[in-house]
Amino acid sequence: MNSSAKKYQVNPFRPQSAAMKGEVTAILTVLACWGIAAFGFQLLLLLTTEVSGMSPLETFTFFNLPFHFWFTAQMLPLCFIILCVLFNLFIDRLAERKNRGRGRNHD
Repeated sequence: MNSSAKKYQVNPFRPQSAAMKGEVTAILTVLACWGIAAFGFQLLLLLTTEVSGMSPLETFTFFNLPFHFWFTAQMLPLCFIILCVLFNLFIDRLAERKNRGRGRNHD
């Protein structure tokens, strides 16, 4: 394998540079948060199911809709947008820090 092919190899389980470690950490954090938001609420509904077969969250209404419908329709897209904004802010800060480090080394 030549050196240019080695230069572009990325292993997400063994990031080489500090910037790559930060990016992998950000990606894994966003994926974990999204997984918790998407599947955690449904798991909560399942775990709070009573003998009658319904969860208290299913009987609670919000804006004339069952709460779990409203949460899924409104909060999950909002959560996704917030995660995207936070991810982009974090990646921008990583890029700034990386560029500042480069500037000092080349002066």
